[in-house]
Amino acid sequence: MPKIQSVGCALPPHRLTQSQIRDFVEARFSGSTLPIDRLLEVFKNAEIDERYFSVPIDWYREEKSFEEKNQVYIDSCNSLGVECANRCLADAGITPRDIDYIIFVSTTGLATPSIDARLINLLGMRNDIRRTPVWGLGCAGGAAGISQAYHYLLGHPKERVLLVAVELCGLTFQQNDLSRSNFVATALFGEGAAAVLLIGDEVDCTGVEIIGTRSTFWPDSLDVMGWNLMNSGLQVVFSQSIPHIVETRARENIEAFLQEYGLELPEIEYQIFHPGGAKVIDAYETALQTSNGALQICRDTLRRYGNMSAVSVLFVLEEHLRRFERGTGKYGLISALGPGFCAENLLIKF
Repeated sequence: MPKIQSVGCALPPHRLTQSQIRDFVEARFSGSTLPIDRLLEVFKNAEIDERYFSVPIDWYREEKSFEEKNQVYIDSCNSLGVECANRCLADAGITPRDIDYIIFVSTTGLATPSIDARLINLLGMRNDIRRTPVWGLGCAGGAAGISQAYHYLLGHPKERVLLVAVELCGLTFQQNDLSRSNFVATALFGEGAAAVLLIGDEVDCTGVEIIGTRSTFWPDSLDVMGWNLMNSGLQVVFSQSIPHIVETRARENIEAFLQEYGLELPEIEYQIFHPGGAKVIDAYETALQTSNGALQICRDTLRRYGNMSAVSVLFVLEEHLRRFERGTGKYGLISALGPGFCAENLLIKF
């Protein structure tokens, strides 16, 4: 089976505490009709200490065009993509020229040529490398990218795939949008990048084995999560119903997936879930009846970095690889939800 060999992570340069962002938002939304005093509680309830951004907080004080935002997106994707890729490859002891296929995942900006083409140049990869950009999967993108690499490697067992995900959620902030969704987004979203090296079964290296994957799409749920494309950029759309969806659908979805491999939830040692928010993690704990801090790494990732969309679950994965020994035969589950509305699940074995 294909394996996950290494993960490398990177953060943009501007660190902001939750209190700094709260003060900025309180001033920015002071002229709105929203119940500001009550909504400001979301900053505390989010259980986030700090986040990282590509631009300083003063950059957000004036309205920016989509063009301005997108140029920052491209520049930051280039630098963060190179940084996380180099860390990932260095950990595996290989060079960019050893990669046969690169997959780039993002949902927070646009580029043609796509970012993967730029990374190929910046990293000095081979000119016969295959590449695929994946756009629009939002928070599910990191897990879906691993799944895409897995299915490719089933047919190309001698090859190596590099998945690179970069999400710059702060650049989607709408300076003149005084809506509740824009307000809540400022309390949750951060930025980051992660790269994952996956290897085929005939590559002589150890790693975390991917047993199988499952995608689930729920019809007629397009309004749960996504973007509105505005003249001023990407405007966030997310429903307050997401925790309820997790509570009512996650267990059934995950159990059906595990049953394909003759497994039950108690046999899953590592729960590598996308930490979309404190309420979402709470909902997973309720739905799956987890105990003994099974989702503590998810909570810690949220606390330290916020919701980095597709990237967050890869940060959680990197921490699991760092903490837990491989070759034990213990099972893990990678899971994330995204626009569509959809779920991506992967069964792995350490």
